[in-house]
Amino acid sequence: MSTRIMMVDDHRILREALRGPLAAEPDLLVVAEVGSGQEALDRLETDRPDLLLLDIALPDMTGTDVARQALARFPELRIVALSGYADKTFVDEMLKAGARAYVVKSAGTHELIMAIRAVLAGHVFLSPEITAAMIGQPVEVHASAEPSLNVLGQREQEVLALVVRGLRSADIAHTLGIQSGTVDVHRANIKKKLGLTSIAELIRYAIRHGFPSA
Repeated sequence: MSTRIMMVDDHRILREALRGPLAAEPDLLVVAEVGSGQEALDRLETDRPDLLLLDIALPDMTGTDVARQALARFPELRIVALSGYADKTFVDEMLKAGARAYVVKSAGTHELIMAIRAVLAGHVFLSPEITAAMIGQPVEVHASAEPSLNVLGQREQEVLALVVRGLRSADIAHTLGIQSGTVDVHRANIKKKLGLTSIAELIRYAIRHGFPSA
């Protein structure tokens, strides 16, 4: 009997790239491909997947929200998280939400299939990059101790949303119709207001507060 898989990722090109290798596995069956968290939740009843391949940052909600809501309705569902980031903060959040594997998007499809099979066998699977990131003392993140997004102005929030999508200052400037130097000023002000020192910290903060990533 085939394992029924739903792919949840807003990047169509990634879903298309994964479809072939998954279809080549005789015991794996992709029954649905969706680009948002709400669509995934809406289709759980009709498509009845056994396993979700779940992006951690979707246009409408985070992967952690989708995982929690999906598992509350279907506790037997297995979840493999997909992410462009090998950061232990994201890993911690997804594992706490119920994911049993965390695979970085830079991994090969062979690694993804290994993760799926490990989860189906009742194991936890982490990409090698994740294992390296997890070495050391775990750091708990308490959202209540973080500055609120309200400390940022509207333009600063717009810049932050584009930074977390992976755009450079020149691309952000073009998108917003402002100068690149102005973007750099906004980025500096955002980090100062949020008490952050690096782009990695900025991206982690943004995703925790609902900004979709690249």
